[in-house]
Amino acid sequence: MNNQIRIALVDDHKLVRNGIKSLLEEETDLEVVAEGANGLEALEIVKDLNPDLLIIDVRMPEMNGIEAVGKLKSYKSTTKAIVLSMHDSEDYIIQSINAGASGYLLKDTDKKEFIKAIHAVYNGGKYFSGDISNVIVSNFLRSSGGQKVVENVVKESDPFGLTKKERQILSLVLKGKTNTEIAENLQNSKRTVETHRFNLMKKMNVKNLMELSSLATNYNLN
Repeated sequence: MNNQIRIALVDDHKLVRNGIKSLLEEETDLEVVAEGANGLEALEIVKDLNPDLLIIDVRMPEMNGIEAVGKLKSYKSTTKAIVLSMHDSEDYIIQSINAGASGYLLKDTDKKEFIKAIHAVYNGGKYFSGDISNVIVSNFLRSSGGQKVVENVVKESDPFGLTKKERQILSLVLKGKTNTEIAENLQNSKRTVETHRFNLMKKMNVKNLMELSSLATNYNLN
């Protein structure tokens, strides 16, 4: 099938890999093209197959997942990495981000969020579940220049450059609100809402509500 997202799955527990693979391949647009049991095998897979996504555990023998993600840059690969771990340790999360991971999910994440994260990262965004995002914000706000870093993280997850007002309108549009209802909610004129709605759809390059909803889901904007 064309346009499938090609995924490499790396975890040192075969039973875990089998479960994740089975879950992913229930989706018609996802394909697990290779599996590995440690970071070294992950790098060999990336080198040989250049998959779209690398979904990788943290703690593994020979080379851990964070170290492997950090080495992806030297391979000049287009493969994006999502760290999937049972650990919500702040150290692991921050190290993963610094290494270049585009997402970090916990292994108790439900299927809906897992698939959502995969599509978001594949389409160039970042994805961190709610609890993980709180850790990221807390850490960077404590560090020097933290506010700037937090803004960058948020900006990367919204590559369209939507304004605060456009984000508000997008949220209400996705809830099925009409322009009149949105105007009442935001205490703006209907014409103002129509202008903002036109601008956000232009920025996101979509032509209708279905395309808007799909893209917003992919980039975790809803």
